[in-house]
Amino acid sequence: MSVLCFKRQVGTLLCACAVLLVSGCATGPTANPKDPLEPINRKIAIFNDSVDENVTKPLARGYRDYTPKPLQTGLHNFFNNLSDVRTTLNSGLQLKGKDTAESFMRVVVNTVFGIYGVFDVATEIKLQRHNEDFGQTLGYWGVGSGPYVVLPLFGPSTVRDTGGFIVDATADAVHGISDVSTRNQTTALRLVDKRAGLLDAGNLLEEASLDKYSFTRDAFLQYRRSQIYDGNPPEEDEPDYSVEPESAK
Repeated sequence: MSVLCFKRQVGTLLCACAVLLVSGCATGPTANPKDPLEPINRKIAIFNDSVDENVTKPLARGYRDYTPKPLQTGLHNFFNNLSDVRTTLNSGLQLKGKDTAESFMRVVVNTVFGIYGVFDVATEIKLQRHNEDFGQTLGYWGVGSGPYVVLPLFGPSTVRDTGGFIVDATADAVHGISDVSTRNQTTALRLVDKRAGLLDAGNLLEEASLDKYSFTRDAFLQYRRSQIYDGNPPEEDEPDYSVEPESAK
């Protein structure tokens, strides 16, 4: 069995997990074909927004405003170094030799000379940072994205990227911390650090978007498609909503 065939079979299995939910979830002839789970997704998005507004955002704002800037920078660099490990593995799986070498060297340089990544020495010596995950790896090998889904607490994703997220999370160094309390605290700190970096972007989204859900979905899908094709995605055939379906006449 070829590697490409295997990857496509993985994608088929991931998509099958959503089949029962997809049936009957579309909202009519004008529904976005990429989002057949929209009614469910919107409810989860409302839940996520509530958690973010009442818990995550206040924590992130307090972290940004009251934590010393050098400490914030060091923690951010440390978590980026962990992400570079993930990128190294996935760049290799995507047969991107130059990116794999650069990401690997970033990990080595920052871990050794940057005290486990607290100092970003690699960027100072012009080693470019890349961003690859297992969802992108599956896309590279031809696995389709599947329906758009909103994950509780984690937000926008697709069926393919959900599978990729599980693989990345399982292989993540934080997941391997044996002490449960330390692992949970590190995970929470990483989430707060990430959310703090998105505070300004989140405010702009709320001010500019008439329908936050649709804007977020479309922006996410476009962004992920660009990532899969390294910034040069092929054109897609858009569905023609100007023609009324026979079943609706």
